Amino acid sequence: MLSNAMEKAHSAAADAPLPATPARPPDGGEGGYPDKLDAALLRISGVCILATIMAILDVTVVSVAQRTFIAEFGSSQAVVAWTMTGYTLALATVIPLTGWAADRFGTKRLFVGSIVAFLFGSLLCALASTILQLIIFRVIQGVGGGMLLPLGFMILTREAGPLRLGRLMSILSIPMLLAPIAGPILGGWLIDTSSWRWIFLINLPVGLLTIALAAIVFPRDHPARSETFDLVGALLLSPGLATFLFAVSSIPRCGTVADRRVLLPAAVGLVLIAAFVVHALRRADHPLIDLRLFANPVITHANVTMMIFAGSFFGAGLLLPSYFQQVWHYTPMQAGVHLIPQGLGAMLTMRLTGPLVDRQGPGKIVLVGIGLIIAGLGGFVYGVAKQAPYQPTLLIALAIMGLGMGCTMMPLSVASVQALAPAHIARGTTLMSVSHQVGGSVGTAMMSMVLTNQFNRSENILAANKLAALQQRAGPGKPVDPSAVPRQSLAPDFAANVVHDLSHAYTTVFVIAVMLVALTLIPASFLPKKPAIQTPEV
Repeated sequence: MLSNAMEKAHSAAADAPLPATPARPPDGGEGGYPDKLDAALLRISGVCILATIMAILDVTVVSVAQRTFIAEFGSSQAVVAWTMTGYTLALATVIPLTGWAADRFGTKRLFVGSIVAFLFGSLLCALASTILQLIIFRVIQGVGGGMLLPLGFMILTREAGPLRLGRLMSILSIPMLLAPIAGPILGGWLIDTSSWRWIFLINLPVGLLTIALAAIVFPRDHPARSETFDLVGALLLSPGLATFLFAVSSIPRCGTVADRRVLLPAAVGLVLIAAFVVHALRRADHPLIDLRLFANPVITHANVTMMIFAGSFFGAGLLLPSYFQQVWHYTPMQAGVHLIPQGLGAMLTMRLTGPLVDRQGPGKIVLVGIGLIIAGLGGFVYGVAKQAPYQPTLLIALAIMGLGMGCTMMPLSVASVQALAPAHIARGTTLMSVSHQVGGSVGTAMMSMVLTNQFNRSENILAANKLAALQQRAGPGKPVDPSAVPRQSLAPDFAANVVHDLSHAYTTVFVIAVMLVALTLIPASFLPKKPAIQTPEV
């Protein structure tokens, strides 16, 4: 959810025409780029951010509709969850292809094509009549959405240059941070007032507007002569990532990593990924993802930091709305509203850290951001342990976490971009996107598994779940048979015991998240602590 861009990669053939580079006025700043954020750059950025918000909103909006899908299609939570998992697997499949496709076809054409695929998938989702159709159509939607974020990253870096990217992102990341907050609120409102189909139909006018603006605002593509497509790499890496993430997404349902339904696809996925690594290192030119970029220590440290950070922070962050809904029975809209302090904190620091990254480099700022996240998440753990739904402790803790997020995500991406030569930005952006996607998916699955295991150890939670299932089966207003509850543990203080056990389960998960976030301090300490002087020739 960040930004990057690219200058076209040079062709494999010696006589191939060089790709077009952004216009650099003679009185520009370092490297020929203007020193200030000019109007043309802001127009291009606005189009990129519009598409990014659309893609981010679609993830959070669908997460709110899970219970609605269960009732609408008469399905189960395990099946409905594939409306999220299928989308994620599609993202993982197409992200590795983005770098080659951008070099081959040009970012403008690929950007518009991705939005068309995303809108086509959105329309099909709105017309779905069965849960199987909805899952399949979500995969189609993910194929288009998977390229939008890294493409926006490439376009913005190409147009801004490395020395203006921090200031640019400090402005543009504000609406991007609002999208995850607005998603649950918008989704809940659309479902309550209209129909679940509108959470997909709303993409159509936004997407069509984005296509029209991109056709007008984006500069014309001048793609380089086609390089050889790494077919072997694509057949290894994309299925490998998808299979591995499928295994990871199965962990919460299976309850353990040792289940064969997890181990078998995980082993297949890891073997395919390992085979891709060997293939990419041996291939002389144009691998699907150039792993030789890891020879640059800044690239290595930025990607390792991103992967660990995404796994810990986003794994825990996905459980924040669940905590408010499950423990304190808030509606999805109420849970989204209660997360507003986190977004406000992120907007504040994102606006302030952009110029600092350009002047001082990303290293110190990322360390400050991680420290703030540790403090905020630790305060949230304290509030959860106290079993207070929304006391000032949680309010302040969420705001501090947001302050830290604003100091971490954007500087990490800028660190990666500043360490790359223009010809390598497309592949470097893809590498960072893969790190973010894999880290976030693994972290989310592991956190969910820990939480599920904590639930299964509590007889009070099991009894409450049994009661809820019996009540749902009986229908509203009809009595249920308490003798069907395990061990008949319906003591007078049963409700209080359930809240206590739920709070303990979430506390355990958030404590693990704090420790994992702290672990990111190690690779982050090696990030550059000085501003970029020029684009490196890596």
